[in-house]
Amino acid sequence: MKQFYLILITFVLLLSAQQATAQTKNFGLGVMLGEPTGLSAKLWTSNNNALAFGLGWSTYHPRFEDNGSRIHFHMDYLWHSFDSIRSEEQFAVHYGIGGRFKDYGADNGSLAVRGVVGVNWLPRNSPLDVFFELAPSLELTPSTGFALDGALGARFYF
Repeated sequence: MKQFYLILITFVLLLSAQQATAQTKNFGLGVMLGEPTGLSAKLWTSNNNALAFGLGWSTYHPRFEDNGSRIHFHMDYLWHSFDSIRSEEQFAVHYGIGGRFKDYGADNGSLAVRGVVGVNWLPRNSPLDVFFELAPSLELTPSTGFALDGALGARFYF
């Protein structure tokens, strides 16, 4: 079952990347550190909206005693406000909603609805963005509960 989810997630990310290459610098791929730690991707759908993806490893879950690594996948729809932070540099506050899946092994998994809030720094004349975000989640399976994810990351746009 784990292999099926890994193949499905990889396929979705690759399909998104292939569609995005036709657009100029609207697709970014990079890394994130925190909860989770792994790969981060972002596909801009307009000047203010984007789809953000994460595929990584989660090492913490308060309702499971085993602290082994878990596979974490999330996808969020984001809105960006470029006027919220006044600076000579370009910053954007982002917020959105999405979903999260964590696989705990032995056919145990968790589905959650996420809210996302964060800040992006888009250095001028650079194909990079640096971000920090927090994502409170309402876990729906295997039982309901609250969780909080947070990550610091960077993406390269091509």
